[in-house]
Amino acid sequence: MKTFADLFRRLLHIGPLSTLVLIKTITLSVIYCSLMWWPPNESIGGLLSLTSFLVSSGMVMFNFFSAISNGPGFLPLGWTPEDTSSKSKLQYCSICKGFKAPRAHHCRKCGRCVMKLDHHCPWINCCVGHHNHAYFVSFLFSAVIGCSHATVVLVCSLYRAMYRTYYMYYGVNVPFVYLGMYGFIWCLFSCGCAVGVALGVGVLLFYQMKVVLKNETTIEEWIIEKANYRRKICPHLPPFSNPYNLGRKKNFMFVMNLSCLPVGNGCDWPVAENADQYSMTIEQIQQKNDKKRRTRECTVIEEYGGSWFPISKGFAVFFHPPCSDEPRIAVRKDDRIMVTRWKKHWIYAEIFTNEHHPGADCIKVKGWLPRRCAIEVMNSTLSQHSDSETEQAETTPSVKKNN
Repeated sequence: MKTFADLFRRLLHIGPLSTLVLIKTITLSVIYCSLMWWPPNESIGGLLSLTSFLVSSGMVMFNFFSAISNGPGFLPLGWTPEDTSSKSKLQYCSICKGFKAPRAHHCRKCGRCVMKLDHHCPWINCCVGHHNHAYFVSFLFSAVIGCSHATVVLVCSLYRAMYRTYYMYYGVNVPFVYLGMYGFIWCLFSCGCAVGVALGVGVLLFYQMKVVLKNETTIEEWIIEKANYRRKICPHLPPFSNPYNLGRKKNFMFVMNLSCLPVGNGCDWPVAENADQYSMTIEQIQQKNDKKRRTRECTVIEEYGGSWFPISKGFAVFFHPPCSDEPRIAVRKDDRIMVTRWKKHWIYAEIFTNEHHPGADCIKVKGWLPRRCAIEVMNSTLSQHSDSETEQAETTPSVKKNN
């Protein structure tokens, strides 16, 4: 993000706006309660408590805006490696019209290839990648610290507000917390939000630290998991390990540093001893080739409009949606689709369409659709396999083509 207009457009999204509202709600509640529960003008402890919370709240805001404004770092459109001989070891992006650098992946929501893509975060309305990974982890850390502190302040304040008459009756020498009905509800809501953020973001922070210490991304973790499974069913394949794992200390310093600035250019990466710069990319290409071999061409027998919860397709389909934010695709009867993944009630397919731009080149659209919409032979053949088996299988039963 280079201009204020770009930053403003990125902020105008339900994710960042919700995050800002949540941060301000908790912050104002804690300030309001702290002035009564532990007045900073009456004790050093109260001053330190409020000051430390304001510092952590400020760090949350700083890292939040830094993660958004810096962005993940996009590969230039039409990027090509300097060493032309390495092209055969890289993937090509037909959308960006260029090669994908090692550790780069295309984000369908951002519409660009992202350097060292970890994931697309809806709360900052952009990807977490090479340029903002450190800011994102710092944002998570400061949010957990700040919300944990907020939980203590709000719980103690609510408790003292509930028993205010008791303290007054027995003359207990503590600062009173006065909360009316609306103030009590507001602080109770803020306390629930603080607890939820501390727990939910704490789990995400733990997961992020795990991949940082291994110098992986969430995508690479999934690639390595599939690589290990491939070697489990095909022992003749050579062993595979993360080529970017330099040891926990170096891995941590490679991402997290005092400046939070990225190390390297996002295209060339230091690798472990006896490791290859392109081994991760080559492994992913092989996995995609395996996926293509499992692909089956099918015909649509029932129209589907792309609804996420299509009640008209039956209760089983409605109550068992894919646990994924991947899109759903609309199909019409007699459309030809290429099925690459399947669950008990849903299938993941690709379809080429130029519906929105007649006369233009066909665009490949991928997404989920109800399994009952595919040709009957697919349903009868694949129903013999459970979800867990078909999700992990490296080979598939034959599916007849509808010629």
